[in-house]
Amino acid sequence: MSVVNMLEAKSSLSRLVDDVESGRETEIIIARSGRPAARLVPLAKAPVITRRIGVAKGKFTLPESIDAHNDEILAAFSGAAQ
Repeated sequence: MSVVNMLEAKSSLSRLVDDVESGRETEIIIARSGRPAARLVPLAKAPVITRRIGVAKGKFTLPESIDAHNDEILAAFSGAAQ
């Protein structure tokens, strides 16, 4: 863990981010007037999504005419009596 002052952090932010991204530093504390003010840490790696298309395949069926009940749905949303 390194502690850097605000001025150094402002002038070398790219290098500091590279340090935490690469693992050279686990965290960097940014201090203001000698007191810790913020912590710079790497983000957790996002999981790789291997399959998204077709995720709901076979979970439901579509009716023959998807528009057959449009009037009923409109009435339900608009509050109109049927």
